[in-house]
Amino acid sequence: MPAKEKNRCAWCLKFEQYIEYHDKEWGVPVHDDRIHFEFLILEGAQAGLSWATILKKREGYRKAFADFDPEKVARFTEKRLEKILLDPGIVRNRLKVYAAVNNAKRFLEVQKEFGSFSNYIWSFVNGKPIVNKWKTLKQIPATTKESDALSKDLLKRGFKFVGSTVIYAHMQACGLVNDHLVDCFRYKQV
Repeated sequence: MPAKEKNRCAWCLKFEQYIEYHDKEWGVPVHDDRIHFEFLILEGAQAGLSWATILKKREGYRKAFADFDPEKVARFTEKRLEKILLDPGIVRNRLKVYAAVNNAKRFLEVQKEFGSFSNYIWSFVNGKPIVNKWKTLKQIPATTKESDALSKDLLKRGFKFVGSTVIYAHMQACGLVNDHLVDCFRYKQV
């Protein structure tokens, strides 16, 4: 079946890269810490912006932030961060760029405490995805009690740009919740 003929969540239909992201990544359960760290950086950068903007700059972020290696990012110097702030391949927001380094340090602390960031984050959904049954985009919440609890805990641990809405987006992207619409071809696949 050609890509255009499949039923998809309507939010992804704006451009081909969005469709590909929806079809291959969004909602797939993630247990790889590096991918979790990538999405924490990208979703923190998205705060106040559209995901489309960030998706188009994803490769720029990959280059600027050492292929999303939290150990390397945690060691970034102020000089390196000032250079990153000149890079048009990312959203050049000083607070968000500096928060990435802070969050890398906090991320490593969580890994040390829980064995992996994945172990930590999945504990907020009892180790398995929450499968929702939304029929329309309007039904999908911006936050949930789980994202509230996770956000509150991350903030307590010193993370930045991890409000409940940002964290719910992380949970959706990394498959902690399945928010594909029930008529989307990906709903049953993830």
